[in-house]
Amino acid sequence: MWPRIGGLRTLDLGTPGKMRARLNTLVRNGVKTATAGLLDEYADEGEELERVGERLALVDDHDTLVGVVEVTGVEVVRFADVPWDFARSEGEGDRSIEEWRAGHAAYWARVGTPVTDDSRIVCVRFRLVSAGDGGVLGT
Repeated sequence: MWPRIGGLRTLDLGTPGKMRARLNTLVRNGVKTATAGLLDEYADEGEELERVGERLALVDDHDTLVGVVEVTGVEVVRFADVPWDFARSEGEGDRSIEEWRAGHAAYWARVGTPVTDDSRIVCVRFRLVSAGDGGVLGT
């Protein structure tokens, strides 16, 4: 089960360190409005998929609240079928869907969960509703 803060599931992007700090900054600046995860990780953790309208606590390396996002869309697709408009909304600077796929495949391989074209990817879109600590939820 994923950690909770004030009843909200946490959203810990990337790996701890520079990557997570960069991704959190992109979210807080409104550049990153989506994230991709592996469907198998949800089953492994006993978690349900996010649902539209759900709020998630964006956390740093120490599980400290740095913002709150609201889920605006959830879709499960094959890795080979992730659309470019979704990949672009991740805001990580990829210049093409091929670049996005190569970068994400390399990331998941590095963390020990290699993907294939048929791997199921959870594509989560969100909007920032609160930036900063304190857990103030925007509308």
